Formats: sequence, C-alpha cells, structure tokens
Amino acid sequence: MENSGPAPTWRFKGNEELTQASAITVRGVLNMLMDNLDPNDTRPVIPLGHGDPSAFPSFRTTLLAEDAVCAAVRSGGFNGYSSTVGIPPARRAVAEYLSKDLPYELSPDDVFLTIGCTQALEVILTVVTRPGANILLPRPGFPYYEARAGFSHLEARHFDLLPEKDWEVDLESVEALSDENTVAIVIINPGNPCGNVYKYEHLKKVAEKARKLGIFVIADEVYDHLTFGSNPFVPMGVFGSIAPVVTVGSISKRWIVPGWRLGWLVTNDPHGVLMKQGIVESIKGYLNITSDPATFMQGAIPQILKNTPNDFHLKIVNVLGESAEICYNRIEDIPCITCPSKPEGSMFVMAKLNLSLLEGINDDLDFCCKLAKEESVIVLPGVAVGLKNWLRITFAIEPSSLDDGLGRIKAFYTRHAKKQ
Repeated sequence: MENSGPAPTWRFKGNEELTQASAITVRGVLNMLMDNLDPNDTRPVIPLGHGDPSAFPSFRTTLLAEDAVCAAVRSGGFNGYSSTVGIPPARRAVAEYLSKDLPYELSPDDVFLTIGCTQALEVILTVVTRPGANILLPRPGFPYYEARAGFSHLEARHFDLLPEKDWEVDLESVEALSDENTVAIVIINPGNPCGNVYKYEHLKKVAEKARKLGIFVIADEVYDHLTFGSNPFVPMGVFGSIAPVVTVGSISKRWIVPGWRLGWLVTNDPHGVLMKQGIVESIKGYLNITSDPATFMQGAIPQILKNTPNDFHLKIVNVLGESAEICYNRIEDIPCITCPSKPEGSMFVMAKLNLSLLEGINDDLDFCCKLAKEESVIVLPGVAVGLKNWLRITFAIEPSSLDDGLGRIKAFYTRHAKKQ
C-alpha cells in the first residue's frame, strides 16, 4: 500500500569509510581485471594473480584432512557453540604444532582461534588502535593491512623492502618512521607478495629494532614452511624473548584449504609483556564480541596438525619449487619484466615492469587490463600491493598452465614492444 503523505527525510546512509577502506584490495582488483576479459576468446583463462591454488589437481589437500573434518561433523560432538577463544583441544594442538619450531613451549592459553588468518589480522589491528597510534607496514605488502588500519583509524606508515637485498626490511627507515605513538611492526614471512624467505640473522635484527623502539612484532606466517630455496623457514616467535611477537597464521596455505577458514592468533611472549600491557585481555575482549570459527573445524584441527603425513607437505613444496623455477626462467625471457631475485617461498614473485620498452601502456594497471583483454591472462598489478609499475605473479598453478600463461605474456610484449 502506497503512502501518499510527504516524503520522509531518511536519517540513515551507508558507511563511506567502508567503501574507502575496500577501494584497493586484491579481490577488488582481480574482479575488475576479470571484467576486462574478452568473452569471445575461447582459450582458458590463466589465473596468475590469485592466492588460492585449491582448484588445481596438483594442489588437492590431503585425504586425512578431509576425513578429519567429516569425522568431526559425524561425531555429533561439535554442533554447539565454541568458547570465544577456541575449544581447548584445538588450542592445545596449535600450541604443540607451533612449539616444534621454537626454543620454548607455547601454552594453549597463548593461542586464540580465528576465522582464518584474515580475522586474526582484524583482531590484532583493532586491539592496538588508540587515538594517534600508528603501525609500521611493509611496502610492498598485503593490502588488507592498509584497509583494516584505515577503517580502524590506525595510521599506517610504510617501510620499504629492498629488492636488491632479497626484499630485506630497510631497518634504517623503520627507525626513522617510528615515534612515541608507534605500536607495532608487521613482518610477512615467507613473503607475500615477494616470495622471499628471511634469514635468521635478519629476523633477529628486526626483533632487536622492535625492542629498541618499544614495539611488538606482528608476524604474518600464513605461508609457514612453504619454502623451497636455500633459506629455511624461521618463525619470528624464536625471538619472542627479545621483543614480544604476535603470530598470525592458518591452515589455509600449507594445507591448501583457504575456504575452510581456520586460523589463529598466538602470543610468543616468554616475559609476559603483552599480558602486562593489556594486549591479551583486549584480544579476549574483541573475541567476546565477534564470531568464532566453525566448531567442527576446530574439532578436526588436532587430527590435521598432528597426523598429516610429511609426504603431503613435501609434495606441495616440490610442486611450488618446480613452478617457481619455471616462472623465474620464463620471466627472464620476457624483456619488459625482470625479477630482482628468485622466489624461495610462498606462492608469488614480484617482477619489475619496464614501461620504456612498451608502446601504448601507461602503467602496471593498464598493462594488466590489456593483458586480460588480449591474452586472457590475469596478473595482479603492483599498485594493488603498494609498488607501482611492478607485477605480482603467482606460480601456484599447474606447471603446464603457468608455462602457457607466461608464453602469452611474452606474446603480449611482442605485440606492444616499442619500435626501435
């Protein structure tokens, strides 16, 4: 029934800060690139911009993990609500899993379960937010940090990663950027988007710098143990006695199940600094007012973490290593893009775009839009991860498809090469 009276003055409207915070996200940019695909191109789309290889046969998760989830559902023991911090057996399993690589034992009380690593980031960035506070973020980096910090009114200050030094942290810039309002520094290792793996000595220097500045380290280790170069994975928590470390991670990448949404936030803090400063209580407080990961997933975690055969992990690492080698070698054969160093971990590599060799290409975003349209290849422009006129290329894909995709990029270069 229509109302014939005067039109009301509506008092509600959308939250503009949400729109601003999500303006540049990996998903948003990839969706925009997909819109540029030519519907008449019958070739398969080659997705070299994603971080989810689960659709490819070589990256199928282990049967044990699938069975563990099914068993948890069928048991009938995980149909109710969970504790807001996670059920005790799951917290204990994560503590034991992470303690294997540490010089001390984590307690289940150090572990807080989250809906994937993304919620863990949301929790810790919200916890440290206060008027005037700022956080130090890597450039290039994972743009969710900027989006979440902006929405929380937490100032983001960017330190550079040095491509000529295998993407090490520019420690001098870290100190120059910090002040009395700096609360934390984010370290992503193995690196997204750079594919680097930090050495023990460099991570120790980061911890020492954090201690000097009176801040803690947020260690994003969602790609833990996905390494295939000369540097082994070293968790930042090893240095928790130098400066407090909050580790965020999940089963998403190592087990190739990002859709299962089971992650964790862990305090590596032998001296109890985070407890004394109220961070732990704030984490609990935040979790009291948000959602929990599915209880049946928590029920499956002990079996997944304790009993997955090492052969599965070796297979995934070997496939990634083979694909990284193909990616690096094929890029060397494309004159307009160069890699400063061979990737040694995660699923990505950063390649510098030389626009002077190209005709009619304005920048990295233009390059990626036209590449999608002309070659049905999706590559993430560097601007989406904070480094303009670079490209983030994923090699977490079937080797044959990767080879095809890089061949199409070379054909794209040949077509757009500047006439000499």
